[in-house]
Amino acid sequence: MLAFGNPGSGKTHLLCAIARELIEQGRRILFIPCSLLVQRLLVAKRDLELHKLINKLGCYDAIVIDDIGYIQHSRDEMEVLFTLLADRYERASVMLTSNLPFSQWEKIFKDPMTTAAAIDRLVHHSIILELNVESYRLTAARGKTSDQSDTPPEPGAGEEKAPDHKTP
Repeated sequence: MLAFGNPGSGKTHLLCAIARELIEQGRRILFIPCSLLVQRLLVAKRDLELHKLINKLGCYDAIVIDDIGYIQHSRDEMEVLFTLLADRYERASVMLTSNLPFSQWEKIFKDPMTTAAAIDRLVHHSIILELNVESYRLTAARGKTSDQSDTPPEPGAGEEKAPDHKTP
């Protein structure tokens, strides 16, 4: 499952809700921000234990990778992510969120062939969700500012009076 959209469109919230339902059905799910996953994969690669970590991640029915593309990564970082995606292809599920459409994924994977291979594996058997809505955080912020008036509040308005406490 791939969820695309602008920041604040509800991608993470939606995939978390789906992941929660899967957990309630007895599935093992890992939620991890892309940057943290890449860091863990790089450490494992450095320690010559990448295969071991990928096998360990294989115990999860699905991995939710949040915010792929928000932070620019190096080619080495994206190689380890591609290795994980290639390993899970047709074996276990990946759910991810991204603010970048596929047409901009060369910014993520840095190489046209790796980009094409990653997209090819991800879209095969997938559900793609495009959340083309305005940021709910921005909408909420606008609502707060429109509720406020230009006149200052009355002195003491909105304050609660402390309860009277009497000593016995």
